[in-house]
Amino acid sequence: MVNRGLRLFRAPGSGLVLLCVLLGAVRSYALELNLRDSENATCLYAKWQMNFQIQYETTSKNYKNVTVSDRGTATYKGSTCGDGKTGPRIAVQLDSGFSWTVNFTKAMTTYSIDSISVSYNTSNTAAFPEAKDKGVITVYDTVKIGIPMNNIFRCNSLSTLESSDVVHQYWGILVQAFVQNGTVSTKEFLCEKDKTATTLAPIIHTTAPAPTAAPTPKGKPEVGAYYVRENGTCLLANMGLQLNVTQDKAVSVININPNTTDFTGSCHPQTALLRLNSSNINYLDFVFAVKNGNRFYLKEVNVSLNMGNGSVLSFANSNLSYWDAPLGSSYMCNKEQTVTVSGAFQINTFDLRVQPFNVMEGKYSTAQDCSADDDNFLVPIAVGAALAGVLILVLLAYFIGLKRHHAGYEQF
Repeated sequence: MVNRGLRLFRAPGSGLVLLCVLLGAVRSYALELNLRDSENATCLYAKWQMNFQIQYETTSKNYKNVTVSDRGTATYKGSTCGDGKTGPRIAVQLDSGFSWTVNFTKAMTTYSIDSISVSYNTSNTAAFPEAKDKGVITVYDTVKIGIPMNNIFRCNSLSTLESSDVVHQYWGILVQAFVQNGTVSTKEFLCEKDKTATTLAPIIHTTAPAPTAAPTPKGKPEVGAYYVRENGTCLLANMGLQLNVTQDKAVSVININPNTTDFTGSCHPQTALLRLNSSNINYLDFVFAVKNGNRFYLKEVNVSLNMGNGSVLSFANSNLSYWDAPLGSSYMCNKEQTVTVSGAFQINTFDLRVQPFNVMEGKYSTAQDCSADDDNFLVPIAVGAALAGVLILVLLAYFIGLKRHHAGYEQF
């Protein structure tokens, strides 16, 4: 964990409040906030990841989408423990003038995640090119998630909130407002998605020992059908996925079950994103890109995995070059392939077919077969070529022999 420094500010009615801003390990991109009061006791703890998709109208009367993520520099000006009149508040400022605020309220035996607001400035031409309406836009949403006092709220699953041109995505959430006696609770209150998912080991909010490798599942993973829709289907993917994680020289193999996996994503002219999420996968991102204006390929993979006992492993690689095919077609590979993200993380794919661009009427276009499938034709081609060679040699020998035979007659 990287300590990004301490900040002092004046909070209403509470004197000087010490704000300790902690960001998670760079690989996981998690935001983490440990807010302390004037007595240096923790009053609010939060750790989470988030992503936003903003739609805006351009001067040419088209609509564009902008993605804002937590991967940039974050500041926390305006976060407060609250006082007798106002409740605690988390305020986050991200790049490009984007800000996010969540407010908490308290009843007798419960506290609530009460409301969320986001603000963005369409006057920023770098972030919102050709925006028709310019200025700061703020969107408010009422959430009202009730949590028992002295419980920490956990939601590893992907949660999506849609409102007025903004789609919120949250996952890997741990939050407790109104922390009692300065100690974050070990009692967890789960969101509904986590309750229905496979039960994980309780998360320990301290340094955890290295997890034991999961047993290797048998057989191929089930093939899942995934898609992204933005004014129609813009990305299609069918694939069986098997994750291979090496930790402390032990290998864990995880078969992704599409029946318990959520998916979302976004489509842009030059890039497309497919994001998978489940009870033990905070996110698994496949990022596609266009190259040379006429082909697409898998450019980037980012993943964050819950390995049990509070351990989270994250890997990222933005310099990949897999699944290359012409624009206007799909990429298909029926045989097993391996996408190497790092020395400690690989993805095996089965019965793969993807089309991240130029999807027409929600259907795949003509497929570009992978080289692995092309190998199936090498043996018959080689055998055919060998037989053709033998036939040519036989014919040559025949004609040479025939010529010599005629030459022998001509000597008499």
